[in-house]
Amino acid sequence: MYTYKYPRAALTVDAIVMVKTEATTFVLLIERGREPFKNKWALPGGFIDMDETLEQACIRELEEETGLQVAKMQQFRTYDAINRDPRHRTISVVYSVELAEQKPVKGSDDAAQAKWFSIEDLPELAFDHADILADFFKIK
Repeated sequence: MYTYKYPRAALTVDAIVMVKTEATTFVLLIERGREPFKNKWALPGGFIDMDETLEQACIRELEEETGLQVAKMQQFRTYDAINRDPRHRTISVVYSVELAEQKPVKGSDDAAQAKWFSIEDLPELAFDHADILADFFKIK
């Protein structure tokens, strides 16, 4: 058990899972089943466990929320805006993986559903996930 005199930021991971076709690029999103942002779409992700690396946490969260299994992911960028999560100070390390084709997915754990979206037709996104995808795909 760790106790500290000063507050600490929470550390999370988010996954950008994409499939490129000749017509467009698709990204995997989950519909949040809990507050904050219940019923809004978001990147799969969540809090790290104390006994796993950031990449392991991202792979685990992706599987827990969508059923999708991947072996490896690439670290993209860290997002640390002060108010990016209304619950508390949260820093997210974003990972990505490109798949050859869309795989079947379904929402589970704290995700109401999981679905593939064209990056040209994204729903309203929770947290700062629209900014993350814009940075990743340079679509602002």
